[in-house]
Amino acid sequence: QVQLVESGGGLVQAEGSLRLSCAVSGRTFNRYAMGWFRQAPGKEREFVAVINWTGTTTQYSELAKGRFTIDRDNTKNTMYLQMNSLKPEDTGVYYCAQAQRAMGVVTALDEYAYWGQGTQVTVSS
Repeated sequence: QVQLVESGGGLVQAEGSLRLSCAVSGRTFNRYAMGWFRQAPGKEREFVAVINWTGTTTQYSELAKGRFTIDRDNTKNTMYLQMNSLKPEDTGVYYCAQAQRAMGVVTALDEYAYWGQGTQVTVSS
């Protein structure tokens, strides 16, 4: 049984920082790309960042570029998202996901087979 468990969300003031974690079990971690997505209230889930299987290649959405950093530790089966300079519009539920087949960076939701339950991030102004 594949499990992805996010942690690290919470309430933070604008310009603050949070570090999200995603722990994976039940499936080989270091063979697949891993991604972060978010869903704001009333909106569709959207891509935030992705990292390839080795951790050497990353890609970010425009909203994340320059403020967020994705990373992974294959020895701990864990992925991270460091979020700095947070804005109220960053509020939403953040999900981690593991690619179904891809080892390289992929951004489409349907490339991902396994999802966490999500962690709430709320940024106050």
